[in-house]
Amino acid sequence: MWRLPSAIPTFMTDYQIRACNQDDAATIAHHRVAMFREMGEIPTEQLAHELREKSAKALASALVDETYIGWFAVSRDGDVVAGAGAHIKPQLPRMAHGRTHVEVAPVPLVVNVYTEPEWRRRGIARALMRVLMDWAVSIGADRVVLHASDDGRPLYLALGFEPTNEMRWFPPEPHV
Repeated sequence: MWRLPSAIPTFMTDYQIRACNQDDAATIAHHRVAMFREMGEIPTEQLAHELREKSAKALASALVDETYIGWFAVSRDGDVVAGAGAHIKPQLPRMAHGRTHVEVAPVPLVVNVYTEPEWRRRGIARALMRVLMDWAVSIGADRVVLHASDDGRPLYLALGFEPTNEMRWFPPEPHV
């Protein structure tokens, strides 16, 4: 359904960028858990394990039906050192950016942007995001959205992302 570029630009230093495939669900799930753990969102190892298992299963399915598209930065030794992806869900019709027409295309939601600690501060997340943004342009997306962590916010602002007015509400926990 979504066309991945046949030649992905590589901002080559000591890594290369490649598209994720169906066999990459476990690695993406690892990044997802590591990201949430670093943000202080996972209080126990049991919950980390559960999140990793459920994420791997969901991602395996999403990679097949292309509701998840992602990229890895891979070292010269073949180790995955970073990743970024987009979850693609149908959207209701909305006004396009600039308010010139009504848009009906899905909106890519950036997720799972993660770089292994020893590979940080080398521009890898920026390179992955540029590949993702180029892909979004190539499919005709009128916008890309994400939920930025405090650590990621400066990168996204530098790439041209704008803060929005999103708010959240959490239903009360059921009493057990």
